[in-house]
Amino acid sequence: MEACTSDEFFQALNHAEQTFKKMENYLRHKQLCDVVLVAGDRRIPAHRLVLSSVSDYFAAMFTNDVREARQEEIKMEGVEPNALWALVQYAYTGRLELKEDNIECLLSTACLLQLSQVVEACCKFLMKQLHPSNCLGIRSFADAQGCTDLHKVAHNFTMENFMEVIRNQEFLLLPAAEIAKLLASDDMNIPNEETILNALLTWVRHDLEQRRKELSKLLAYIRLPLLAPQFLADMENNALFKDDIECQKLIMEAMKYHLLPERRPMLQSPRTKPRKSTVGVLFAVGGMDATKGATSIEKYELRTNMWTPVANMNGRRLQFGVAVLDDKLYVVGGRDGLKTLNTVECYNPKTKTWNVMPPMSTHRHGLGVAVLEGPMYAVGGHDGWSYLNTVERWDPQARQWNFVASMSTPRSTVGVAVLNGKLYAVGGRDGSSCLKSVECFDPHTNKWTLCAQMSKRRGGVGVTTWNGFLYAIGGHDAPASNLTSRLSDCVERYDPKTDVWTAVASMSISRDAVGVCLLGDKLYAVGGYDGQTYLNTVESYDPQTNEWTQVAPLCLGRAGACVVTVKL
Repeated sequence: MEACTSDEFFQALNHAEQTFKKMENYLRHKQLCDVVLVAGDRRIPAHRLVLSSVSDYFAAMFTNDVREARQEEIKMEGVEPNALWALVQYAYTGRLELKEDNIECLLSTACLLQLSQVVEACCKFLMKQLHPSNCLGIRSFADAQGCTDLHKVAHNFTMENFMEVIRNQEFLLLPAAEIAKLLASDDMNIPNEETILNALLTWVRHDLEQRRKELSKLLAYIRLPLLAPQFLADMENNALFKDDIECQKLIMEAMKYHLLPERRPMLQSPRTKPRKSTVGVLFAVGGMDATKGATSIEKYELRTNMWTPVANMNGRRLQFGVAVLDDKLYVVGGRDGLKTLNTVECYNPKTKTWNVMPPMSTHRHGLGVAVLEGPMYAVGGHDGWSYLNTVERWDPQARQWNFVASMSTPRSTVGVAVLNGKLYAVGGRDGSSCLKSVECFDPHTNKWTLCAQMSKRRGGVGVTTWNGFLYAIGGHDAPASNLTSRLSDCVERYDPKTDVWTAVASMSISRDAVGVCLLGDKLYAVGGYDGQTYLNTVESYDPQTNEWTQVAPLCLGRAGACVVTVKL
């Protein structure tokens, strides 16, 4: 008979840990060491095998046929001795003490030695230390070390807290090239462009003699055309700019932008593009969603490219209107699912509170709402029985509604916008069909005048204006007898000077009941209905390139949401 054999494996517990402990002991007693690292006046004995197993830098040095592979002493140029000793000990123990006063030396040495886990730990430590007084230094250090994650976090922190950053010493000590990089950014969190100009002037005055000669080069990064005219007038008289021809040219360019609004489309430049945080906030209010009526309001911030829920309306409203007066949202009319409303409520985004306002004379859903020279207008709509051509005006001083001249045509689901001191009513439905027709109201003569027709009939159309043009976006075209709507992705632009409509780039998808608004220098098409779905997708249109781009989606798919911009 064959003898029984039984094989078994033995696995020692803590083998690696005990082995490394022994090696650490040899290091402490300088036993079996086969290399000495020399940093400054410090000599650090170590074992090549241990260093190579932890550091890719040493592995490359000791396993390749280079001079250092055979040398017993290796000179570590420009390495801080204490940091090197701490990292050699880390190679044996896996432990490292991170402190504010040694972190930068440790990080730069760990980068050199290619100790990726240590680099990551040091970066995380520095991320926790970020403060408006040190973020510029950490950002520039991360850039120099090639630590992309730390650089990104420090950069974002700098941008987010820019108002505090510019009050700190670090900002005043930056070289001109770094100041230029900051001033070129669109992402800083600031209330207005004046803030940036004042920060630049503070920096220049910190060392006037040296920095004066940099002023015109740096002033070119300030969006001067976007400053208030009185601010520009004060600048022209400022001694800093008086004798500098280049500065005077930039101020003059900005003055022209204010004096010649009709030439603005030709005067566009990087200086006329507003920074993301200065354009205000987009609010999307209510609309039809999968629950048959959203009461929620969400806001979009360009700088973060995110939508966040902010409030709820006091009840369900569909096909209502919203306008902004004194940075407050006025929610007007609509229907609650059963009856058409004449009620008005007002939301204050700063205090997050609601107030009930005096109601309109007429119950209206499918109305258009806009503010023209102070008063707010409620245009057309449907009162539950018939299509309306009547128009009411809210006087904020007298706090009352009054009728003004009626339109030539009843219009429900009408697009309304203000351009060059006139109120435009675009498309809509009159009961028999969707409309191509457009009319405009002059508040000084109290008269409506017909304008050129659009090329397409459009109900549920979104309208907004940019730089002297009116845009009509999306909507549907369905005869009253035919319930299958043809939905539109097409966009037309109206020029009031020539009374001509022109087709421009179409949206990526068809959108009926689309919310449309101008934010900064781009038009936004928000949500809508594509025939199957209440859309959460949002796209923005750049009139200068004639291109649509996807931006962050809404939290909730909605059609017929009212979309407005508020300067917070």
